[in-house]
Amino acid sequence: MDIQRADLKLKKRRKQMMWGGLGLVAMIGLGIWLATLDAAAPQVQRESLWLDSVKRGEMLREVRGPGLLVPKEIRWIAAETPARVERIVVKPGAVVEPDTVILELSNPEVAETQLAAQSALVAAEADLAAQRMTLESQLLDQKANLAGVEADYESARLQTEAEAELAAKGIIPKIQYRRSELASDRLKIRLDIEKERVAKFGQTMQSQLAATHARVDQLRSTADLRARQLDGLKVRARIAGVLQQVPVEAGQQVAAGINLARVARPDVLMAELRIPETQVKDVSIGQSVSVDTRNGLVAGKVIRIDPAVLNGTVLVDVDLEGELPPGARPDLSVDGTIQIERLDDVLYVGRPAYGQPESEVRLFKLDAESGLAQRVPVKLGRASVNLIEIQQGLAPGDQIILSDTSQWDEYDRLRVN
Repeated sequence: MDIQRADLKLKKRRKQMMWGGLGLVAMIGLGIWLATLDAAAPQVQRESLWLDSVKRGEMLREVRGPGLLVPKEIRWIAAETPARVERIVVKPGAVVEPDTVILELSNPEVAETQLAAQSALVAAEADLAAQRMTLESQLLDQKANLAGVEADYESARLQTEAEAELAAKGIIPKIQYRRSELASDRLKIRLDIEKERVAKFGQTMQSQLAATHARVDQLRSTADLRARQLDGLKVRARIAGVLQQVPVEAGQQVAAGINLARVARPDVLMAELRIPETQVKDVSIGQSVSVDTRNGLVAGKVIRIDPAVLNGTVLVDVDLEGELPPGARPDLSVDGTIQIERLDDVLYVGRPAYGQPESEVRLFKLDAESGLAQRVPVKLGRASVNLIEIQQGLAPGDQIILSDTSQWDEYDRLRVN
């Protein structure tokens, strides 16, 4: 009969638990050790990477944007009255002079109103002439009456002076002298009244003529306006240049103010550049610009910055100072580079993909001897079109990867072959 020993069974169980614990500890340690190991660095071909070396020196800050050449002088010609397009005389692209007729319009009411305005002006001018003759005749009558009174007064005054001596000598009665003196004084008062009457009548005449003149001037302005409207039915270029657009068709009814044609001077052009809104903050009036017309470079200066943002860009006008190359014409696509400033004695490198100014990024720095590229933190500063300032993290001569490395975000090292 077998005798069970409880102490052996307990000892065996303890031994199993010890070995199980040791195995668990070993597995945890192995996991921690594996976690601390770096992932194998992926291999990348050098030809597929964009590399650049950090340099110290002068850095030219620039911003770039696409644009168009546009005429500096453009004239839109609008309809002065409602009308119907009878005929398109000149087609777009033609060279025109200021008096070249582009369109012929028609509106019978314009001719009628012009004739009525001219007739009203002629009648008002005739009334003015008749009124002037009437008033001048009345003024002459007033002056004739004044001359008669003045003669009577002079006669009475002379008689009074003569009788004064005779009365003093007792040759004539004093009463006779007094009567002559009273008559002279009465004529003096009447003479003053007549003079005042003539002066007042002259002022009244001027006021009446001025009122009539104002009415005539108003009718003349209306007649001139109607005449211009009638002449405006023949749409002229008004400036020498090239006819660019005629956005109407024969037989079309147009309202007053509708644009009928656009004329521009093709020999005087400027550039309109579209600069990204994130870069335009450093652009200012007067900065130098280089405009690439695909057939040569033309120098210019910034003359205007649009205050509004459209589709993420800001319109910048550039006055072209250099001679335009052959083939330059309105609406030609160009690229413009605006020079912002020159930075002296700074660290800089080619602008990496997704590298934004005044930001911190992690870039791969290449060790030429080992061929390993290690990710390092870099602080970026001011940026240009293709260059960016290095404020911290790199030294002159360091070679870094500028191309997009987002596919290796989980790695801190690359092996460059």
